[in-house]
Amino acid sequence: MTALPLVVFDVNETLLDLTVMEPTFERIFGDKGAMRLWFANLILYSAALTVAGCYVPFTDIGSAVLQMLAATRGIKLSDEDKAELIERFSTMPPHPEVPAALRKLRDAGFRLFTLTDNLLEVQTRQLRHGGIVELFERRFSADAVKHHKPAREAYRHVEKELGAAPSQLCLIACHTWDTLGAAAAGWEAALIKRAGNDVLAVGPQPHLVGRDLNDIADQLIARHK
Repeated sequence: MTALPLVVFDVNETLLDLTVMEPTFERIFGDKGAMRLWFANLILYSAALTVAGCYVPFTDIGSAVLQMLAATRGIKLSDEDKAELIERFSTMPPHPEVPAALRKLRDAGFRLFTLTDNLLEVQTRQLRHGGIVELFERRFSADAVKHHKPAREAYRHVEKELGAAPSQLCLIACHTWDTLGAAAAGWEAALIKRAGNDVLAVGPQPHLVGRDLNDIADQLIARHK
């Protein structure tokens, strides 16, 4: 049996439930679907800024995208609106199956880590509020190298910090752009098909695909044990 891969998790939406933000977006924009548009543009512009060589912290991009979305709809955001959205984003709960699935992986001998575009203090607050922070050995942020995922630098940062080769690492995410980046970097990659997320037919493919984290955990254990 070969050594188990070090398992690295994306955080937003992969582990934590973004849909709890929908009521606030519905109140402000009159459309709960505005949340998905905001998040998609947050990822778009974090990648665009990275490609352009202009690093901006993820939370600042999120605020700017929110303001841009409001401006396109003729909506004036209040300070209370902004504060409510920041609070919602910082306190999203885990998806129902996540805590048990994480423990299943850890009990099977896998070492667990996180890698997110969030600032380290933001993801720490998120995971602590969700009651799962202690399940991860270490937490990493793309902010450390000023390159948002899926830039190669973000994944290389984890390799360097853990002293691991790309082939020794496995990323679990529910976003194809993230698994694409990890697979292109030589990592094993697993995609969770959460609502609105699926496999992209071009580019590096995920090695595992599952309906939720419990499904992926079972596949990882079967694959490596």
